[in-house]
Amino acid sequence: MEEKAFLSTREVAQFLDVNEKMVYTLVSEKGLPATKVTGKWLFPRRLVEQWLENHIVNHPGAGMSGGRSGTLVLVGSNDILLDRTMALFNRLHPEHLAVFGNVGSLNGLKALGRGLCHAAPSHLLQDDESEYNFEFARELLQGDPPAVLNFCRREQGLVLSRENPLEIREVSDLGRPGIRIANRPEGTGTRLLLDRELEKAGVKGPSIQGYDREFRSHLDVAVEVLAGRADAAPAVRAVAGLLGLDFLPLRWERFDLLIARDRFFEQPLQRFLGLLHEPSFRETAADLEGYDLSLCGKMVYPTAVP
Repeated sequence: MEEKAFLSTREVAQFLDVNEKMVYTLVSEKGLPATKVTGKWLFPRRLVEQWLENHIVNHPGAGMSGGRSGTLVLVGSNDILLDRTMALFNRLHPEHLAVFGNVGSLNGLKALGRGLCHAAPSHLLQDDESEYNFEFARELLQGDPPAVLNFCRREQGLVLSRENPLEIREVSDLGRPGIRIANRPEGTGTRLLLDRELEKAGVKGPSIQGYDREFRSHLDVAVEVLAGRADAAPAVRAVAGLLGLDFLPLRWERFDLLIARDRFFEQPLQRFLGLLHEPSFRETAADLEGYDLSLCGKMVYPTAVP
């Protein structure tokens, strides 16, 4: 009798020898491959078997996946918590090496489409402002869509000088004469958010002093404010907290990992995703302001399918 290509929730529970409620936990927290069709979960048998094999420990050759490199490559958007998590990963898993290419969300998706990385960290707000990343992935990536797994929610806004001496209370204040900013590069989610908010406020970005002064990271633009070379800069709350600066919140955003499906089960990536559920990671996040981990490590899906 030919094996079924897709299994139901009950069949997967029997296959893994767990109860059905545990299956949903494995989907949301451990990356068990699944898809939802007409309200019912279906599980590709081949991917379930591969997922199970990649979770076997203490077997010959552990530490490498299918003979591939033990290097984990992430390319995309900059984030303070992500930086610290990769450093934690490298300390806890010296048999692997996590490296990061800081090129912004849009260029990260392009790198993912070219097969240059395992995952692209991204926080691209869609035009309807109700979702992140999915429309951009559809436009930029060819072939199989990536798996989208949440890394965190984080608070974006404007980093301001201590005690906000210029009384910058809203985005429109950036258009006042004499206000200087430090900016993020084009193609970053943070720059796109700032441009969107400036347009809403009726402020032309190029008219702001310093709009064309671009810096590669949230910390870099915040240091410009700390040093007195800028009065405001778009960045996450975490850097304001680290440097003792004021902060004008704009919105909480979803910061996701868009993952190449053909590399999803490689051991370095699986170990990195497993780290997101460990106390050491949670403790790292607790040291920073402006992060919410309620979705962390869970697959996310579009709220509406076009």
